[in-house]
Amino acid sequence: MDRKTIAAAAIMGAVAIILGAFGAHGLKKVLDETQLATFETGVRYQMYHAIFLLFVGMTTLTTEKVKKTICYLTVIGVLFFSGSIYLLATSTATGIDFKFLGPITPIGGLLMILAWLLLFVQVIRKKHNIY
Repeated sequence: MDRKTIAAAAIMGAVAIILGAFGAHGLKKVLDETQLATFETGVRYQMYHAIFLLFVGMTTLTTEKVKKTICYLTVIGVLFFSGSIYLLATSTATGIDFKFLGPITPIGGLLMILAWLLLFVQVIRKKHNIY
């Protein structure tokens, strides 16, 4: 699972960089400042979680089963959270009303929070020295 988790992190990070550059250059002329800031929030959280998955993939503080769960929670969380933000922020530019995705954003946020809390619980329960 470490390979898959780190691969997911790498793809997620690369896509975050691509979308960040696209937002800064390609969307600058078609989105207002608020929409652009919203889009950048999605990029920022995606990158944070790419780095998080790199750590999860490399840590020995938890089991493979828990790593797998954290990976799924994080990837689905980012897809829901950042993905819905990307679509909502670009609604006026695309001409497509994505307001129906509004409830998906907090669900994605909750999944990402659960991933972090699951790691926290695993670290607290670990009885061996972490060094």
